[in-house]
Amino acid sequence: MSALKVLVVDDQPAVCAALELLFDVHGLETLTARTPERALELVRSEDLGVVLQDMNFHRDATSGEEGEALLKAIKGLDPDLPVLLMTAFQSLETAVRLVREGASDYIAKPWNDDKLVATVKNLLRLRELSRENLRLRTQTNRARYDLAQGHDLCGLVYASAAMHEVVTLAAKVAPSEAAVLITGPNGSGKERLAQIVQANSRRKGKPFVQVNAGGLPDELLEAELFGAEAGAYTGAKKLRIGRFEEADGGTLFLDEIANLSVMGQMKLLRVLQTGEYQRLGSNTTRKSDVRLISATNADLPRAIAQGAFREDLFFRLNVIELKIVALRDRPDDILPIADLLLSRHAERNGSRYELDAEAQRALVDHDWSGNVRELENRIQRATLVCQGVRVSAADLGLSSAPSPSARRPWQPPGDAGLPSGAANAPPLPSSTASAQDPERMDIERVLVESGGVIATAAALLGISRQALYRRMDRLGIELERRPKG
Repeated sequence: MSALKVLVVDDQPAVCAALELLFDVHGLETLTARTPERALELVRSEDLGVVLQDMNFHRDATSGEEGEALLKAIKGLDPDLPVLLMTAFQSLETAVRLVREGASDYIAKPWNDDKLVATVKNLLRLRELSRENLRLRTQTNRARYDLAQGHDLCGLVYASAAMHEVVTLAAKVAPSEAAVLITGPNGSGKERLAQIVQANSRRKGKPFVQVNAGGLPDELLEAELFGAEAGAYTGAKKLRIGRFEEADGGTLFLDEIANLSVMGQMKLLRVLQTGEYQRLGSNTTRKSDVRLISATNADLPRAIAQGAFREDLFFRLNVIELKIVALRDRPDDILPIADLLLSRHAERNGSRYELDAEAQRALVDHDWSGNVRELENRIQRATLVCQGVRVSAADLGLSSAPSPSARRPWQPPGDAGLPSGAANAPPLPSSTASAQDPERMDIERVLVESGGVIATAAALLGISRQALYRRMDRLGIELERRPKG
């Protein structure tokens, strides 16, 4: 594949010639256009990696409206093509706004050659990475489709590679009889993953019995799991069938396994070792034919080290571990799940709902400490309070970004005493958020490492530019253009 090209769009021949020479010295193939119309022709026909465009294309134009129109037209043709804006002081405010709306970054005229070349090279690398990511996403989408065609995924919706990996493993181990331990935070979908294992196993169609293991008091544990004869304990007026017997031939799903008492762990281990149990109040030994799946949000190795969980039971439960990551760590899944939940509520209510752009941004930016369960709660709330079809961020009950007036300047360590001079030095972050906020510290570090180039920082963080801006807004982080000596 040929190298990606740089397109320079400026109505001044001298500017085009200077930039073409500059980029040629650095081994970058460059095309030039003096009008927006010619620029769009080249966007359609050439293999471009970045567009470097002026904001005005007529002698007396200073508003930046022409540059804004060109940016929107380019994004209409190729939404992922990086666009770097060149601006004089008069249109600086417009350029800043356009960066928030999709431009990669902006530079002020006159520019600094070294910084301009570094920025363009970064954007070219990002364009190449974007293409590679698109190729990988296409492969993932195909693999996800193939998996769904060959397996029962029990209505699970996802788009992330992380979730595809764990679902693929679940489908792969399902036909075996191996015990499965599902780990992950509360509300992340552990029960649904257990259902997928059952639905693709040889026990499909047989009982799927779920027990909250942590909710069983010791005095009722044996009766709940193994059953009890009438009269076996006070109040036992009739035969009680235990969960192992109820699940015979099928799957027993023990949720919150880490909360099982020490005595409960011992009794569970005994039946797992021998496959045998007795009803409470009976001397008859019964056989257990169940596939055991357990789940927890706890760190079992740490619980073992602390003496709170039996190591021998852990190894019985953890033949195969399926680990679900938190929803905030797989943001690609947020909107597909939200759309599915909205459609379910719409079907129940005989109505129709759709998320507006603000709501979609708020959903992706939210922390989701409660995972999918919290998302379900937000969607249900929105369907109850929204007026009409369009669901807004306010309907979801999600807070907005902090007001810019609430921010104050911040300097990274060692930034004191910067020399004064031209206003084209790389931007540095400023913030009002707590200095101990891990998310803030991570974003600030990447902004400094990237020289303040938003597109580069976003790529390093694995998020879109728009998502990075929204997180910066939420944390109160600003980019301050610092003077250069």
